[in-house]
Amino acid sequence: MKKIGLGLLVLVVIIAGALFWLRDNLDGLVRDAIVEYGSEMTQAKVSVGNVKIDAVNGECVISNFVVGNPTGFKTPYAFKVDEFTVALDPASITDDVITVRKIAIIAPEVIYEKGARMTNFYAIQKNIAEYLGPSDSEPTPGKKLIVEEFKMLDSKAQATAEFMDGETVTVALPNLTKRNIGKAEGGITPGELGQRIAGAMEKQLLKAVSFDQLGKAARQAGSAIGDAAEGAMDGLKSLF
Repeated sequence: MKKIGLGLLVLVVIIAGALFWLRDNLDGLVRDAIVEYGSEMTQAKVSVGNVKIDAVNGECVISNFVVGNPTGFKTPYAFKVDEFTVALDPASITDDVITVRKIAIIAPEVIYEKGARMTNFYAIQKNIAEYLGPSDSEPTPGKKLIVEEFKMLDSKAQATAEFMDGETVTVALPNLTKRNIGKAEGGITPGELGQRIAGAMEKQLLKAVSFDQLGKAARQAGSAIGDAAEGAMDGLKSLF
């Protein structure tokens, strides 16, 4: 009986130690998961400076969040923000479908780049879709999400393309608000949520900037410069 009592005591100490370690390291575990799975899904480097979780209130603050670009794009990132907040319903954390009350992203910096075949945001959506697999495949096991409110305010956006030689133009990007994301489906995976947000952002960017018009303006500017240079050469020839 003494041996059994000692064994139970050791087990309790081990469990208590594991719970203490998990509590103190949960922020780091979440940060590492965002970096690892975010990078795998987008095929772009995802980095996170810090994660701070308030388990009692169900709030998570993520700082220095950056989504880089997939291979083939030249700009340093597609999206970055100093800090954003995710508020969960604590009562739903143990459920199969977690209710996210709010995702609030304030003053993010966005670079919309058009490559040889597609834009960086389209490439990110495409990579996430390939990671998730065909839509008619077996449902992915794991937690799902319903987001009651997503908002992205005061965005600072720039646009660029190959023909602009590294130059960018400032883009006025309207505030983005979405409600009840995933509710109709009974919940969506984190990957599907990322895909939908990237898609909603590109829709706004497509409305805000026309790469065809930018290309036309660039060609016209190049033609004007060429005409001026040709006139200068004719003037120089006349001197001789």
